[in-house]
Amino acid sequence: MASLVLITTALLFVFYVAPDDANQGFSQRIFYFHVSIAFTAYVCFAAGAWKAFRHLWKRDPRADLESYVWVHQGLIFGAMVLVTGSIWARISWGRWWVWSEDELVLFLILYLFYCAYFMLRFSVDPGPQRANLSAVYALFGVVLIPVSFAAIRLAKEVLHPRVFTLHGPNFGGWILVTYCIAQAALLVLAYTLYRVELAGKRLDLRLRELKEVLA
Repeated sequence: MASLVLITTALLFVFYVAPDDANQGFSQRIFYFHVSIAFTAYVCFAAGAWKAFRHLWKRDPRADLESYVWVHQGLIFGAMVLVTGSIWARISWGRWWVWSEDELVLFLILYLFYCAYFMLRFSVDPGPQRANLSAVYALFGVVLIPVSFAAIRLAKEVLHPRVFTLHGPNFGGWILVTYCIAQAALLVLAYTLYRVELAGKRLDLRLRELKEVLA
């Protein structure tokens, strides 16, 4: 319910409250989605790494599945980052993709790295070995997050605007309010999807265990 309210509020602010950009006009409104989705993807991958760390450190029996679900959510939002980024690039630069831009290429590498996570996970039979390998892989992947983020910080501002600096946000007023609402909405949506998927995965595991007992 909270995610529905926040998403609805964010859409209303993006399309009816936030002003048009002085340079890009109405098309700049995709910024509220693209940047919020990108940050949400980073959070999901980081959460997956944290759960992987808990699995290796605490041997928490729930952590492996939780890490997997967080990484899966990160991949979903990562795909949306690439789609919205390509649309924004087409509008702003006239091209869907620019290979010379490090921030684009590094995020693609991050995305493909986590795609390979699933190849690794499902190439090993369920059990402690798969859980351990998946956890180690997820922990390695989190190293790419600050690298990808640093590439955005070092990018030319004309091509990839910097949202926040050490001195605070680069904008204020309704633009800042709209961005904060959109970011909160995407984070809550990601957590909601995580809880729904996790509940479904746990139910599926219980049904499988029940079938094995009855077999």
